[in-house]
Amino acid sequence: MKLAFPRLLAAGLLVLAATACGTSDADAGSGTLRIGVIGSGVGNKLNGAVGFLSERGGLLPELKAAGVTKIQVATFPNGPDLNQALAGGSLDLATYGDTPALVARGKGLPTRLIGLSQINLDAAVVARKGGPTSLRELAGKRIGVQVGSYIHRYLLAALQQAGVKPAQIIHMYTPAIVAALDKGSIDAGALVSADRYAEEQKGFKAIDVASRDHPDVLGTSATVVTQKYLDAHPAIVRAWQGAQVKAVRTAKADWPAYTAFAARVGGYRPEVTLKTTLPAQLPDEPFPARGRTLLEGTKTFLVQQKLVAEDFPLDSWIAPGAKA
Repeated sequence: MKLAFPRLLAAGLLVLAATACGTSDADAGSGTLRIGVIGSGVGNKLNGAVGFLSERGGLLPELKAAGVTKIQVATFPNGPDLNQALAGGSLDLATYGDTPALVARGKGLPTRLIGLSQINLDAAVVARKGGPTSLRELAGKRIGVQVGSYIHRYLLAALQQAGVKPAQIIHMYTPAIVAALDKGSIDAGALVSADRYAEEQKGFKAIDVASRDHPDVLGTSATVVTQKYLDAHPAIVRAWQGAQVKAVRTAKADWPAYTAFAARVGGYRPEVTLKTTLPAQLPDEPFPARGRTLLEGTKTFLVQQKLVAEDFPLDSWIAPGAKA
């Protein structure tokens, strides 16, 4: 069974295609690296292991060899929103979900893949109170999800595997999904593991969990650089990969401090972050085998859904000089 992505996403992709040749106003020699990330907590701040390294003053020294003297961060609620900024030329580098990154590449956005910053990212379908108790009971129901995200890819794959066709898949950001579940105005919402855990603390129930029920569709987080920035700063690839590896080692060496940072930046209660932030999600190398397998699976699914018009080898997307 093929499940079509909502028209809203298609419209957003048309805008992406129309702006893909936009130019950057930034001075290539300014030394400022403009980074886009996904977040809902503290605004315009690097998150993940690299953010932890940056907070400790360790990121800029790692990027000095690539000519980076300053970092400018922009936070976005969702991958398609970040894609618009990439396409418009206001970002040089971005770390975000594999699904929007692959869709952008499939639509012709000139990015190159530097590495995978996170792997095995979990998600779940949470039902309203007194609502569906299984995926099968979502037939003919309304489901909220951040369209275009890795959570959306998981939801579609889970519904497809269960042979379920909902009445409507509604594009909603996470706060709106949580509010709609509280009101009972949607039957279920697809959420990241931290939000799932927070909802379970309020008495809601996850009726499907990616890591438990569909481990082949766990998400990854990709770091990409624009071709324009790469052409002007080819050293950024190895510099960023080195910074990412150092950041992961730093985080794993002081896990309590890292999870405290993740809770603060992500806007979650510490116990939620401790429950849902796992060392196994931070790879010790740019392209771990597990991450490549998940990324390849996501790409195949997106090709089947016709969101990536033509299949392509992942190696053709990886930036020149990257340690693959």
